[in-house]
Amino acid sequence: MQAPKFWYRSRSWQAVLLSPFGALYAWATARRQKNARPTRVDIPVICIGNLNVGGTGKTPTTIALAQLLSARGIAVHIVSRGYGGSLLAVTQVDPRIHTADETGDEPLLMAAFAPTWVANERVAAARAAQNAGADVILLDDGFQDPSLTKDLTIIVVDAARGFGNGCCLPAGPLRESVHVGLKRANAVISIGEAEEQSKFREKYTNRVCCIKHLSASLKPIEMGMPWAKGRYLAFAGIGDPEKFFATLRGLGAPLVRTVALDDHQKLARPMIQRLMKEAQSMNAQLVTTEKDAARLPADLRSGILSLPVRLEFDDANALETLLEPVLSVISDQANRP
Repeated sequence: MQAPKFWYRSRSWQAVLLSPFGALYAWATARRQKNARPTRVDIPVICIGNLNVGGTGKTPTTIALAQLLSARGIAVHIVSRGYGGSLLAVTQVDPRIHTADETGDEPLLMAAFAPTWVANERVAAARAAQNAGADVILLDDGFQDPSLTKDLTIIVVDAARGFGNGCCLPAGPLRESVHVGLKRANAVISIGEAEEQSKFREKYTNRVCCIKHLSASLKPIEMGMPWAKGRYLAFAGIGDPEKFFATLRGLGAPLVRTVALDDHQKLARPMIQRLMKEAQSMNAQLVTTEKDAARLPADLRSGILSLPVRLEFDDANALETLLEPVLSVISDQANRP
């Protein structure tokens, strides 16, 4: 489902009506954290999580960190719950044989950048990654899962949406309150363009001043496409489809129609075929996100464009400083006899 609009309004009767349930949700999350007995593995674990439900940019952040660490010669593995996938046992994702229905769409994307493991139990997947030779684990999501000890925790947030109305589910978009969640985090990465970042800092400076705050933005990869010369029917099933449509318009792409789907929505063959016929009738090209493309039926992918994006940090040195303690541990482990 798409996020309710009242989640991102400062005042609404819906939030007031649902606030007792939000308080109960926050209490349950806090209780789970308090009663936890986390397991530590023998290699560092970097958690990339969020306080909001829905897409905030965790996957692009995980990919960016995987690329940075791999460029240093570090054996980085990714562990994910595999949201939307059917596999429960510990499995190393292989894009050649696995589908999004099995692993979830995000692990399929991340597996192109680093060995990626999915499992219902993150501790088991982390141990599998360690046994397979990982120097460090990137834990995709899992911030609210206390089963695994984290050495560095990063909260990712959409700069435009921020933390919404500040209420917990179902009154708002939060899995736990901001002040409680940030106490367990080492840094916040806000993702958005300059104007969105400025508004985020203005609104949340007092909230995030106690921990490091990095800013970044998603940039489309140059594909050599003459976007302005075509006609496009764009569809997206991500946390905020309008951001994808805005990115296409920013490239000069004339959009004759846009279709906003639910986050992680299953892309059934009949629906895609209907979109293909509709695009054909409009003399338009179908285009979607890289994540949605991973969920497409394999034999239909060739007729649909996908636009990949990558995360760029505004201050690369700040990211290096953030990762320094973990890099030091990895170096010490590598030098042990």
